[in-house]
Amino acid sequence: MKICRKPSIIVFDVFGTLVKIEKKCSPYKKLLRVLNQQGRVPQANDVSVIMSTCADFSQLAHIFGYDLPTKVLHELQADLEEELASICLYEDTLDTLADLKAKGFKLAVCSNLALPYGDTVLKKLPMLDAYIWSYEVGVTKPNPQIYQHVVKMLNCQAEDVLFIGDTPKADVVGPTSFGMSARLIQRRQCQTLLHVIDDFYSKP
Repeated sequence: MKICRKPSIIVFDVFGTLVKIEKKCSPYKKLLRVLNQQGRVPQANDVSVIMSTCADFSQLAHIFGYDLPTKVLHELQADLEEELASICLYEDTLDTLADLKAKGFKLAVCSNLALPYGDTVLKKLPMLDAYIWSYEVGVTKPNPQIYQHVVKMLNCQAEDVLFIGDTPKADVVGPTSFGMSARLIQRRQCQTLLHVIDDFYSKP
């Protein structure tokens, strides 16, 4: 009979889980709107392409087959910088992560996000054991390749990992299909990290 061991690694989604954006300017949605105004037909995988590519606004526009006026590029960059400046941690994030590390857990993040957001998050969460960004892996959750990258980066097995995030498909269905444990956090319902992982605080 297979023995299920308790996860020793906790991997978090970022936005909506550990971090929030106080002022949403949505520059990438604006990019897609501008391209649509130029005649480009939106595609179902547009957001995935943006978050799985190491590219700036101009490069993304080229990938989608268009050029952007300089004025539009400046506007998009200004919106991006304003949004990045408004990124902050949830009040319980640092204390909970510190407690988990003190109890011996390895901690990591795995997030679907566009290139500029990674450095901002890293500066706010510099204490983690691994950082898995969709734009570096080249795929987005729930593609199994990104969870494979998680276990490779952390030198572990899927069953060693508890995945926590706020998106059911990407942060629960995807990880559990890969063999990880997973739990959903609902910040809009005032859930804290402790609500989700309270039983893990009993780990010796």
